[in-house]
Amino acid sequence: MTLKKRVCIFLYSLLLIIPISINAYSDYIVASGENVGIKIKSDGIIIVGTYKIDYEDPAQDAGLKIGDIIESINDTKVKDIDDMINILNNSNSDSANITFKRNNEKKNTSLKLVRNNNLIKTGLYVKDSITGIGTLTYIDPTTKIFGALGHEIVDSNTNKIIKIKEGFIYPSEVISVTKSTLGNPGEKNATFNFDKTDGNVNKNTIKGIFGSYTSDIDKNKLYKVASYDEVKLGSAKIKTVLSKNNIDEFDINIISVTNNSEEVKNIIFEITDKDLLNKTNGIIQGMSGSPIIQGNNIVGAVTHVVIDNPLKGYGILITNMLEEGEK
Repeated sequence: MTLKKRVCIFLYSLLLIIPISINAYSDYIVASGENVGIKIKSDGIIIVGTYKIDYEDPAQDAGLKIGDIIESINDTKVKDIDDMINILNNSNSDSANITFKRNNEKKNTSLKLVRNNNLIKTGLYVKDSITGIGTLTYIDPTTKIFGALGHEIVDSNTNKIIKIKEGFIYPSEVISVTKSTLGNPGEKNATFNFDKTDGNVNKNTIKGIFGSYTSDIDKNKLYKVASYDEVKLGSAKIKTVLSKNNIDEFDINIISVTNNSEEVKNIIFEITDKDLLNKTNGIIQGMSGSPIIQGNNIVGAVTHVVIDNPLKGYGILITNMLEEGEK
């Protein structure tokens, strides 16, 4: 064996002992439970419906469908509906060149415009933003990354996940609660304070929304991040808001836990807290993201309700959320 070969083998063996990646999130994090207002702007204008004009259907004739995302009009990129209106109002043509995306494939078409009393009709119903409420799950005190909801935000008209251009979370107060009934989950009714932002949303995935927290962080009470092996069946608590901005803890019972990093329904639990049941009849909309606590550990977050049994729900492992937030 030559000296050169020996050197190569030695270097290769050194490469084998270099440590692979480690988790970037902190071992102790803020388990919030705070109710937040959420507003996200889509990356493009979403077609959420169509209508006929004088028995004609411009959208169908142009091959446009619900769920398509308009990216530019007459070769000018559109950021929001105001951009769309301005471009069309400044056009003297009876048609507009539309560049849109469908299932990540870019397409082009020509859309007929109908002018009536200085109004331009397109045959399209569109939106560029979504507003709602949810629960803030965690804040990493070191990186200031936050996670909320534990599941994706989808457009109710298209049932498709929203690709975010920008987004924000705001302070929010719960003013009333609509109770759950069989087959019909209740909901939190809340107000927003749009004058103050608590964070910037930059990611919307099946495991939640994530971004940078911009307000002050209370580090007086931090919870240890529980691994899958540390999550136990039996008693636990959820932190959530049912009145104003008061964060309360309620008893639950964890029925089962699975360790699937691609899943958002790792935990199955049932509500056992009589006070919570009296107020809500079970899990309600707006609880998504409520942190699940065992002792001094944060183990997961509420994600979904079982529709035909609102006393039961699903949760995602906190490690799955934290790993997603760090990507």
